[in-house]
Amino acid sequence: MSRLGKIARRSFLVGSAAVVGGVAFGYVMYKRPVANPLLDNLGEGAAGLTPYVRIDASGITLITPRADSGQGAYSVQAALIAEELDVELDQIRVDPGMPSPAYYNTALSDEAAPFRATDDTLLAESARGVMDAMIKFLGLQVTGGSTTVPDGFGKLRMAGAVARETLKAAAAEAKGVPVSSLKTARGQVELPGGETISYVDLAPIAATLTPVNDVSLRDPSTWQLVGKAMERVDIVAKSTGTQDYGIDFEAEGLLHASVRTNPRRGGALLRYDASVARGMRGVKQIVEVTGGVAVIADNTWRAIQAVNAIEVEWGPAAYPAEMVGHWQALADSFDDAFVDSRKRDDGDVEAALANADVIEAEYRAPYLAHAPLEPISATVLVGEDRVDVWTGTQIPRFVQNNVAGITGHDRDDVHVHVQMMGGSFGHRLEDRVVREAAEIALAVKGTPVKLTYSREEDMSHDDTRQIAMARGRGAVRDGQVQAYDLGIAMPSIIASQMGRQGLSLPGPDTQIVAGAWEQPFEIPDYRVTGYRTPELAPITSWRSVGASTNGFFHDVFLDELIHAAGADPMEERLRLCWHDPSRKVLEAVAEMSGWGRPQAPNTGRGVAFCLSFGVPTAEVIEVTQTEAGIRLDKVWVAADVGTVVDPVNFENNVQGGVIWALGHAINAEVTYADGMVEQMNYYDFEGLRLAQAPEIEVRGLENGAHVRGIGEPMVPPAAAALSNAIFAATGKRIREMPMRKFIDFA
Repeated sequence: MSRLGKIARRSFLVGSAAVVGGVAFGYVMYKRPVANPLLDNLGEGAAGLTPYVRIDASGITLITPRADSGQGAYSVQAALIAEELDVELDQIRVDPGMPSPAYYNTALSDEAAPFRATDDTLLAESARGVMDAMIKFLGLQVTGGSTTVPDGFGKLRMAGAVARETLKAAAAEAKGVPVSSLKTARGQVELPGGETISYVDLAPIAATLTPVNDVSLRDPSTWQLVGKAMERVDIVAKSTGTQDYGIDFEAEGLLHASVRTNPRRGGALLRYDASVARGMRGVKQIVEVTGGVAVIADNTWRAIQAVNAIEVEWGPAAYPAEMVGHWQALADSFDDAFVDSRKRDDGDVEAALANADVIEAEYRAPYLAHAPLEPISATVLVGEDRVDVWTGTQIPRFVQNNVAGITGHDRDDVHVHVQMMGGSFGHRLEDRVVREAAEIALAVKGTPVKLTYSREEDMSHDDTRQIAMARGRGAVRDGQVQAYDLGIAMPSIIASQMGRQGLSLPGPDTQIVAGAWEQPFEIPDYRVTGYRTPELAPITSWRSVGASTNGFFHDVFLDELIHAAGADPMEERLRLCWHDPSRKVLEAVAEMSGWGRPQAPNTGRGVAFCLSFGVPTAEVIEVTQTEAGIRLDKVWVAADVGTVVDPVNFENNVQGGVIWALGHAINAEVTYADGMVEQMNYYDFEGLRLAQAPEIEVRGLENGAHVRGIGEPMVPPAAAALSNAIFAATGKRIREMPMRKFIDFA
């Protein structure tokens, strides 16, 4: 079924039977357009053609509301609009726009609905339709979950087409010619006689017209941008060091602040003595904030030095003080009392295991920090009638709400200016730095204050990736995998994250089993159970969320069963796989890597597969055992996103994601001692070194029926492929990360 057909079907389902939480979402309400926020403050002669296209005397601005943390989100959004608007990327400016319900994220419904991405049944589509309606009515403007492309693929092209046809209507009115005789190219309308009128000149007329909504999207065979290699809109600025990020924001009279809050998360500030700090150079004021204390000074360095000079006594943490308690809590959760979901239960696992030699294994994955390169910061100016916030964020409407609650302003009077981010990996789905900046700015109303975390403050207070444990039991028969039983224990990521926004999770947390239960394998007796561990240290979304741990757990255990069966790792995965796009991904990576050819001594290859965020991804890693340790030689990756919007950016995202995943799998963990994080800077939390980085070959497939994103799906299989490769080379099975604790790396 076409994408348009699926949208129409989903709309029908919403109108027919969408009742959730006592609220009925009817078709008419669901289809009602959200107000265009660009019409609120348009200057004279300017046109806000849909919420995504603003044209005025200064030029053409495309609104790109999904946040950009370095993954090229602004470029891909601009390209989707420009494809139908008939402008080149060098003719436009991008602007993330102000927060608005108009920019709700349609694609969040796919992850929110409790169905496999491969499930297109009536029930699954109904659930997605209901979730989409809820997300629209809530106005959830959120960036995450690799949703930028699937959210914008139809929506942004349609916005460009509406703007194009409205500009043609304006030209037809101005020149008295039929619209059918007009064409567009490079930001101009072309008249029959060869005359052209720029979009900028047509804006005053277009602003008086009702947008032309009866438009058709162009056939893919005519695309000029989508599917082609393109130069990102930020490439020159980033290549020349002129790109501004949130930390670069400047304003007249700007003051600077730094904070210290309880490193035992959730613990109280018992007492503090700021007498030394008050007398230090540049210090303007000492301010209490929730859970800690801040210093306002004339520059960031002096603020950090002064806040570190404050003597503080902290209360205890709200979780086990030592790591042994965290691991024990996970181990204790493998009990029926803690079952959160059992979304996969095929055949009769218990009967199959009762009559077999059972293969058992336990896997572990640690807490991990986000550690983006750009220091975390936010600038806030509290005035009498409005508040302005300048920061990099993936949740601008939550920022509006929370700042309004702190300052006492109406939400609509809080103006969030979203800045380019130098990395996030899920960090900017939290807004603690903005809340603290708002508290500090209240103390100096009328003066902008930039709060910047020291690296140590950020690392010690990051809401990390979840800690997780898995236990597998399985059996093989006649050279094949027969039974597969995987239990996964972790605290609820979504409950922890939502709780900091004053929200609750009403049902199971699908992230506890994400990247495991929905794998497209047809094992006769196949069960995946999620166990919800009571809350431990604060956790949040980390690149690929639940699948970041579960892709490792699921595939390494599958590899162990395949080895026990005496089968080939690639051939057995292909035999088990029933989903055609997933099979093609496995076949592609087998062909790319030359799977099956003879290996040199001390060399091994591992394959891993994970379907996450709707994207089937397969990776093969080749390693060599050297005297200095394991050397990573090469990685081959194949993934199917339905349509590759920009092949260069696709390749870059995949390569970067693999490096990210391998670096963390080998080197990184966050641990607690006396309730406090032990890793305080990059020297305690290493990524992959340049000399360790392997060559990475990438292939993007386009067999899937849906358009998907690639920011996260390459992460889950990477650690598993590495573990499987190490086993192939050495005979040693690594079941826990970071792997450097169990084997040396060159």
